[in-house]
Amino acid sequence: MSAGSAESGLTVVLVKAGKTKISYPAALVADDGNRVTVLAPWAAPGVRDFGFVRFEPGDVFTEHYWRDAWFAVKEVRTGAGELKGWYCDVTRPAVLRDGELLVEDLDLDLWVPADRSGVLRLDEDEFEESGLAGRDPEAAKAAVAALDELERLARTEEGFAGLLG
Repeated sequence: MSAGSAESGLTVVLVKAGKTKISYPAALVADDGNRVTVLAPWAAPGVRDFGFVRFEPGDVFTEHYWRDAWFAVKEVRTGAGELKGWYCDVTRPAVLRDGELLVEDLDLDLWVPADRSGVLRLDEDEFEESGLAGRDPEAAKAAVAALDELERLARTEEGFAGLLG
């Protein structure tokens, strides 16, 4: 596949526990056959304050999904372009078909603030409660390895630059 243009639209469909959690329109920025990059505004209604970051109308997400990796990395900026940080979802590898980018969320997340201090592992309790380890031990193992790899990268001097560059 070749790189797409910003005018190319698709729908990101985030599935969790077999149900669509959210779907939203995004502009296809690039698709190199493995990594799909899209640009999307904050898609949920209103403000979501996590305590460590606020996502709000006007925020812009540059989202990177891989067909062969168990995670997605989302660069988050304010509408004025100020970097807030990176929100990383542990997911099954993404599938792009018929104008939809399908992504299965596996509960584990990582937040990396713009200054890369205070890297946070999130939702490990939800992951345990999901029962994935019992239903699909190989997927659970891949998910934990993906979170560990994201954290390792986030704590390096280069950060996600090598992964996203």
